[in-house]
Amino acid sequence: MKNYSILSCLIILAFISCESQKTKNDSLHFDVSNSLVEPNHYIVSKTSEAIQIDGIANEASWQEAQFTDSFIDIEGIKIPKFDTKVKMLWDDTYLYVYSQMEEPHVWGNLKQRDTVIFYNNDFEIFIDPSGTATNYIEIEINALGTVWDLALDKPYRVGGKANDDWNIEGLKTAVNIKGSLNKSDDTDTQWSVEFAIPLKKISEQKHINKNLPVEGEQWRINFSRVEWEHVLVDGKYQRKKGNGKFLSEYNWVWSQQKVINMHEPEKWGVLQFTEQNNSDSISFNADKDMLVKQIAYALFRDIRFGTFKALQEKEVGFTQNIKAQYTTNQFIDAKFIKTKTGFNVEIDNTETKNAFIINEEGVLTSK
Repeated sequence: MKNYSILSCLIILAFISCESQKTKNDSLHFDVSNSLVEPNHYIVSKTSEAIQIDGIANEASWQEAQFTDSFIDIEGIKIPKFDTKVKMLWDDTYLYVYSQMEEPHVWGNLKQRDTVIFYNNDFEIFIDPSGTATNYIEIEINALGTVWDLALDKPYRVGGKANDDWNIEGLKTAVNIKGSLNKSDDTDTQWSVEFAIPLKKISEQKHINKNLPVEGEQWRINFSRVEWEHVLVDGKYQRKKGNGKFLSEYNWVWSQQKVINMHEPEKWGVLQFTEQNNSDSISFNADKDMLVKQIAYALFRDIRFGTFKALQEKEVGFTQNIKAQYTTNQFIDAKFIKTKTGFNVEIDNTETKNAFIINEEGVLTSK
């Protein structure tokens, strides 16, 4: 009996030891304060006016529409050397985008559709109509008016691949240049681009309710301008090199990303639709869970790719309490759970009583 009691105790102790390996009750400290963004927003008014796509935007509706703030550097609030800004409109058929870009040397040499347009100076649009950081589209255009439109089911970071065969049928674009194109012996002022993007085609990317936008509906959107240092070779513009490699491009954006990566859709700005022809009196419907969602995405990035990726090596069923620091003295609790497919992070908003789960693919859902 005595030996049996000792054996029982050893079994119990071993079980307790095993369980302690599966659960870590002490909170792990994550400082996510430097990776959070507060997305910009734009309320886009509806127009009943016929918009001619010519790159000029001189219709009355365009004159009334408000420009965004000037673009900033993609990594922060640094002011680019050339100004860029955007305005938008919509109707029952199109989302209209107009961008005005200060530029002393307007050039481009890529003429084949769906080639890598950002190897020239370009303007880019990113749209996620569901706001889920999946099923989003990208449109790029250079000063020649050459377009690259593509769709991604998920970001590159989790294995997403660009679908170049996906085209926006009915897309209209135009470029207007104040100065000259590909002439190196003068100084230009700006180039502007205008888009009419078919809403039906973009709405098909939604996960549910693939209808056209309604009053108050919100999409995620961002814009990027790629600018290269250049040299002249036999009077022709080329990207500048240093030590045999092309110098890095500048990336200027509307809503900051804090990293040189446009493919973190959770950081994009918010586009809110109104049926009114003037948005001045329309209030922005701020997402009261936005901060908690941003923290959830930051935890996902840190665990999947960053400082705490070793958590992915834990055994299935392992849990880890997390204390996420989002300001100098503010924290929020979360929990890591190792799953068969990867991991989940659970996080609650104590103010709204809403709870969320984000998984190893960066897919955020309500709990």
